[in-house]
Amino acid sequence: MQLPVKEFLQQSSGKPVIDVRSPGEYAQGHIPGAVSIPLFTDEERAKVGTKYKQVNKEAALLAGLDIVGPKMSGFVKKAQKTASKGEVLVHCWRGGMRSGSFAWLLQTAGLKVDTLQKGYKAYRTEVLQFFGNPFQLLVLGGKTGSGKTKLLRELALQGEQVLDLEALAHHKGSSFGAIGELPQPTVEQFENDLHYVLSQMDPEKRIWVEDESFTIGTVRIPQAFYLQMRNAPVIFIDVLKEHRIHRLVAEYADCHPSLLEAALERIKKRLDGVLYKQALEALALTDYAKVADLSLFYYDKAYLHGLSKRDPRSIYTLAIQGNDVSHNARKVLHLANEHKFGLKQISSNT
Repeated sequence: MQLPVKEFLQQSSGKPVIDVRSPGEYAQGHIPGAVSIPLFTDEERAKVGTKYKQVNKEAALLAGLDIVGPKMSGFVKKAQKTASKGEVLVHCWRGGMRSGSFAWLLQTAGLKVDTLQKGYKAYRTEVLQFFGNPFQLLVLGGKTGSGKTKLLRELALQGEQVLDLEALAHHKGSSFGAIGELPQPTVEQFENDLHYVLSQMDPEKRIWVEDESFTIGTVRIPQAFYLQMRNAPVIFIDVLKEHRIHRLVAEYADCHPSLLEAALERIKKRLDGVLYKQALEALALTDYAKVADLSLFYYDKAYLHGLSKRDPRSIYTLAIQGNDVSHNARKVLHLANEHKFGLKQISSNT
């Protein structure tokens, strides 16, 4: 049976999803959790496509059958291993021949199979439209090194809904942000992962998110969602510079100096020439505190510039002292609850 995208995604919470598109299509973007069992390799897909364009549909079909025939047994074995309970969901790009033929094969082998109506293309439409829905966002702001990520994780432990964009992006958002992280996903996959995480949350309750730029490394926050972030209330945690420097040193001092030097090079134009030279000299002397101090000259200025573009009435400043994350999280929550940040107040800003 062909399922519309919403029902397909609902059922995917309890059934495995098989993506039969080519490896290249899968790598560009896929439904989170989907297992790749490609009907064709990238080269085979191109070959079949060429037949379709240069000859006709029938010639492409025969070429496809020649390729797939010897693989059929392997497809069934992989699918049986994936569908431990005998049920599976299958999709291709448009919900056409590839998923239909694969579903027929698995049904012949005794599996219960449903396919995605209009395929991955319909899923992508659903993903992009989803970000236009209203969310009850509450932004946690603060200068670089303020410990926002740790605070957000503590808020999650205290029962709040937290969206960690930097974790999804595999990037901490600065020139130094890729250090120690996995390779970043494609923009498309980032959107898919973000959709998945948000769809698990209750849209009627507030969702905490860190104050971010439109881009996080090489990925972009969907514009409709980013606009909601920019219009949401901000709790700005004000942390002493010396404490921020201490955090940055603890985070980056063990990194290879060449990675830190490359990160400084990327912000060279934004640093005063003298400051850049001083930062390199401090790095050579392993004076990481000075490197952090000099780098914050740029990052503090950039962050405050972005903050200044928000409605000042939506910014609530909270002084944070000490390293007791649990205590600081309770202070943040107290401020949020004091101002009753919730459905009515936040939705009116979006």
